Amino acid sequence: MNNVIVRTLSGIGFIVVMLSCLLLNKFLFAGLIILILIGMMSEFYRMTMGNLYKFSRILAISAGVILFILVFLASAYRLPIKFLTLALVPIFLVMINSLYVKDKKEFGRFSNIYTGLMYIAVPLALSNLIAIDRDGSLNGTLLVCFFIIIWCSDIGAFIAGITLGQKYGKKLFPSISPKKSWIGFWGGLVSAMLASVILHFLGLLEFPVIHCMILAIIMDVSGVYGDLFESQWKRHFNVKDSGSIIPGHGGLLDRFDSTLFAVPFGAVYLILMNLI
Repeated sequence: MNNVIVRTLSGIGFIVVMLSCLLLNKFLFAGLIILILIGMMSEFYRMTMGNLYKFSRILAISAGVILFILVFLASAYRLPIKFLTLALVPIFLVMINSLYVKDKKEFGRFSNIYTGLMYIAVPLALSNLIAIDRDGSLNGTLLVCFFIIIWCSDIGAFIAGITLGQKYGKKLFPSISPKKSWIGFWGGLVSAMLASVILHFLGLLEFPVIHCMILAIIMDVSGVYGDLFESQWKRHFNVKDSGSIIPGHGGLLDRFDSTLFAVPFGAVYLILMNLI
C-alpha cells in the first residue's frame, strides 16, 4: 500500500511538472527537455558502461544538449539550419578522445556512446518540431496530446494485459519482456485510438479524425517497439530499472522508453502529411 501511495503521489507530481513546462513557456519547455535528456543519457551510459570513459560520456551528453538547443533556436528563432552542424563538434571530440583511452579492454562498450546519442538525443531534439509552431511560438498542446495518447496506450495495455493477457493471451515478445501479451497490445492500441478521437472532438488534436486515428496507431506500435528496445538493454545488462529518480517508478529512461520511438514516428507522419 505504501508503494502504491508513493507511486501515485510521485506520478501526479511528475505529470503536473510536465504539463506546466509544456504549456506555460517555451523556455520552461526547453529546460525540462534538457534535464530529461541529461538524465536519460546518464542512466543509459551508467547501465551500459558502468564507470568507464566518463569524459567521453560528458562530451556525448554535451553534444546532445547542444543539438537540442540548436534545433530549439532554429524552430523558435529561425536560426539558420547550417548552424546545426555545430552539434557535430563534440561528437568528433568524442572520436578523437577515444584514441587517448589507455585501457582498451572494454573498448567495445565505447560504441554505446553513439547509441545513446542516436537513441535519446536525436528524438528529444525532434520534439521541438512538435512543440514550436511555424511562427516560433510555443504550442505545447500538441506535444501534450502526444503524451496523452502514449499514456492511454500504456494504461490500456496494462489493464488488458493484467486482466486477460496473463491468463489467456499469447506472449508478445517472451524472450525480452515475458509479461507483455498480444491482448495487452490490442488493449493499448484501442485505448490510444479512443484517446485520439476524444482529443479530436475536444478540439485539442486539430487534425481530421482519420489522421488522428492513424497517428494513434503509428504512435502505439512504435511506442511498443520503444518499450521492447529498452527492455532488451536492461535484460542484457541484468538491470531492473534504469534509475531511481522518480520514487516508485524507476528512472527517466523507464518512463520515456516508448516516447523515444512514438514521438519521432508521430512527428514524421504529421510532417509527411503536411499537417505541421
